Amino acid sequence: APPVSPQPSAVMLSQAIPNRGGSQVVVNGQPLALPWLQQAGRIGLADYGLQQDFGFEFLNTAQPGSQPIRWFSDPVATPISLNSWLAGGYRYLDITDLAQRFGWQMQASGNTLQISVPVAQVQTIRRSRQDWGDRIVVDLSSPVTWSLREGPGEFTLIVDAVGFNASGGAAIANQPGNRLRSLQISPTANYTQLRGTVDDTARARAYTLNNPPRLVVDIRQDDLAPRDIAWAPGLRWQQQYVTVGGRAFPVYWLEVNLRQPGLSVRPIWPDPVTATGISPLITTAQRWQAAAAINAGFFNRNNQYPLGALRRDNQWISGPILSRGAIAWDTNGTVLIDRLVLNQTLATDRGQQFPIQALNSGYVGAGIGVYTPAWGPAYTSILDNEVLITVVNDQVVSQQPTGVSGSTNIPIPRNGYLLAVRANQTAVSALAPGVRLSLQSQTAPADFGAYPQIVAAGPLLVKNRTVVLNAAAEGFSESFATQAATRSAVGVTDRGTLLLVSLHLSPGGRGATLAEMAQVMLQLGSVSALNLDGGSSSSLYLGGQLLNRIPRTAARVHSGIGVFLQP
Repeated sequence: APPVSPQPSAVMLSQAIPNRGGSQVVVNGQPLALPWLQQAGRIGLADYGLQQDFGFEFLNTAQPGSQPIRWFSDPVATPISLNSWLAGGYRYLDITDLAQRFGWQMQASGNTLQISVPVAQVQTIRRSRQDWGDRIVVDLSSPVTWSLREGPGEFTLIVDAVGFNASGGAAIANQPGNRLRSLQISPTANYTQLRGTVDDTARARAYTLNNPPRLVVDIRQDDLAPRDIAWAPGLRWQQQYVTVGGRAFPVYWLEVNLRQPGLSVRPIWPDPVTATGISPLITTAQRWQAAAAINAGFFNRNNQYPLGALRRDNQWISGPILSRGAIAWDTNGTVLIDRLVLNQTLATDRGQQFPIQALNSGYVGAGIGVYTPAWGPAYTSILDNEVLITVVNDQVVSQQPTGVSGSTNIPIPRNGYLLAVRANQTAVSALAPGVRLSLQSQTAPADFGAYPQIVAAGPLLVKNRTVVLNAAAEGFSESFATQAATRSAVGVTDRGTLLLVSLHLSPGGRGATLAEMAQVMLQLGSVSALNLDGGSSSSLYLGGQLLNRIPRTAARVHSGIGVFLQP
């Protein structure tokens, strides 16, 4: 699309100011926590903020360096396209020319970018019932910025426009609705706020129209707008309904080219210095500066310990359990999805051998657990009456018996590891101070051992284009295997690309069973696919936002698969 015509007097920028940025934008006096960058006199805002706080609608594109938008415009007659930059896990869209076109004043000062947007007039607000739900139309005198915030069963729309009569709002609010349960219109001196409650199965979808400028809010169950956006080189954002067995499911996914220069994929978790803990995926992704991420493995929600394999750059953060499905990949873009076992044996210099029950795991039982520095600086007893054995430079240096679980906390040596011996007196006697040890490891299948990055969850859904679902074989209960839920999954296509997939409730209905999720992954082109943790954990992150759900409905999770981009 051709650039819009500039009006230099409308934007207050100094070409002499060097490249800089910040984390706060103030629009008409309203502060927003939003990253911004200035490069060579151009201003870019993180794209998620332009959607959430300015009302930009992203249109489909195959060009990752340019994002077409709809903002009180006709995509054909009056196209608007914004150039993009990548930095720090965000995509910044250049708004300089658009600001000039619409008369915005912008001034960078320290960490803050001040933006002054002309305030429009609200001409009328209309409301109507539709076969599919309800529609609200705000007629405006000119294009304005607006934001839509959602919570479970509610929404708040703030429009930077004034002049609406409060008495008229009361009349509109009292009209009956289909999916819209209540509506409150609150005009102020600086903006107009619409707050509504909706049917639990519906959501608010807002968009703009031109000639004349209008803001439309539709309340409907089938709220998903299709997307196919080349967000960055090697990273494509898609969403649409996928039908399985006559039921349409809203599906959001990212297609990742593992062979794209400047792109890498790594496991992520809340705190790089410890394997324990949980946090929202948004928080974890931003801490690692990942551009995109999906939640991954299972965990114990009470003690926040991992329950499955997590390996990053050839280091085991947590070991696999119960022969559950896992995905592994390398820097060449080769991917392996299969059920994974890690066989570890502890041998003494006196010829004794003991199998290892678990590695850096919250899945514990009788036997020996190994805890390395990847677990964290210290270990706290998980079961009653553990015997904790400290190993430094492959030699036992001490033994410490414990009482009730959680009562003992001892350091994990940086140049060694800790053994937690549970209900195994033979091992306690054999692992006396002074005994030298060797720890041997072997994966099954053996091919897993060659991969530096591994994430496990389960169950395995698809292998070699065939559904191989067997939840019981991976230690999952029958109720887990048959329930319908919101789901996350990862797959690999015949092109070698990764699919990071999140599926939500069908309009007015339920989520997907594991069998239905397997069919969805096949329809998306997966040669092999693995189920990830689901339910409230299901989260798909891209550049500062969750694509698949309202953030406050997303649970804290232990691990994720992160996508990293170099500028």
